Amino acid sequence: MVDQHTLRLQRAKTRAQIICTRCVMDTTDPDITFDDAGVCNHCRRFDAQVKPILAAIDSGKAATILEQEVARIKEEGKGLKYDCVVGVSGGVDSSYVAYLAHRHGLRALCVHFDSGWNTEFAVRNIENILRSLDYDLWTHVVEWAEMRDLQVAFFRSGLPNCDTPTDHAIPGVLNRVARRFGIRTILSGSNASTESILPLSWAYHANDHRQLLDVHRRFGSVKLNTYPLIDFWQNYLIYPHYHKIRTFKILNYVSYNKREAKETIKSNLGWTDYGGKHEESIFTRFFQQYYLPARFGFDKRKPHLASLILSGQMTRDEALDELQLPPYNKQQVEFDLEFIAKKLAMSLDELKSLIEEPGVHHRSYRSLEPFFEIGVSVKRKLRHIGMSR
Repeated sequence: MVDQHTLRLQRAKTRAQIICTRCVMDTTDPDITFDDAGVCNHCRRFDAQVKPILAAIDSGKAATILEQEVARIKEEGKGLKYDCVVGVSGGVDSSYVAYLAHRHGLRALCVHFDSGWNTEFAVRNIENILRSLDYDLWTHVVEWAEMRDLQVAFFRSGLPNCDTPTDHAIPGVLNRVARRFGIRTILSGSNASTESILPLSWAYHANDHRQLLDVHRRFGSVKLNTYPLIDFWQNYLIYPHYHKIRTFKILNYVSYNKREAKETIKSNLGWTDYGGKHEESIFTRFFQQYYLPARFGFDKRKPHLASLILSGQMTRDEALDELQLPPYNKQQVEFDLEFIAKKLAMSLDELKSLIEEPGVHHRSYRSLEPFFEIGVSVKRKLRHIGMSR
């Protein structure tokens, strides 16, 4: 029997779309709500939680905090070879974070999680970052049999976020490397300006280890020996409070404009534009451009563009024009389908048949969702009184 959450998710794919009058989010998000003016809950949450972050940047308050944080990082890093960790993927956000770290005189260790899906653009961009900034690189390579098994398991689970195996591993690797070298700060590329909107039903918490293990238990078969699993307590208690490793979202303390950032890293780091958001990974390109729209009706351009609209980096009309274009290139998808099926040791027919099956809501599997809701609430209150970044 299909549960009510899954039923709502499946119905959202085919029902007539109602679009927000302020951004471009619509009823393909099964949990979206609108006020009397037709403005969605994502916009209202942006006003309440994200606007103050951007206002602090405009007022100069964020710049003062950034100076204090940089001074703290340098002080804590005295006597060490590195004073911070920067995760690099070859994408815009992480490349710009590395650029900012160098600009502020930080001795960063760049860390890369190799999931086996890097494009040539990503590899070249990372090489150019290291050469331009004279930074060292630490790469974690997981055993391919484990990564393959996890990704196939998520396809078979019916859950929307098939990129969970990669998204979950990244903080695990960053925290492990920071602890290994005695580093107290991880600089994150996550930011309010370009990533303020993403429906939970589209991309449930990738750091929920209970759900990842439940999916693997049901659909996987390979023991996870090298996969950098990070559990809830490590993520929210042990690493940040016992080991004193802080994650600092540096892009929330500068005026971060996506287009301007691209031009900066092109000029200073020899960075090459690879196309859309997160297309540094072949798997993520396929997952976002084709798999989500085809199986679930989710077009991830919508939350990305909505975030840019609300932060003033794009007009709603510009976003609507962009959404008139297809989310994927037909020839590219045909290549990606065959490549991914072969790499995952699946038949092309099996992969296509999975894409045709109805999706499943994340609440159909075990999870720690109530804990995350409490944790986010507590962290928001701490941030409000100045005790958390």
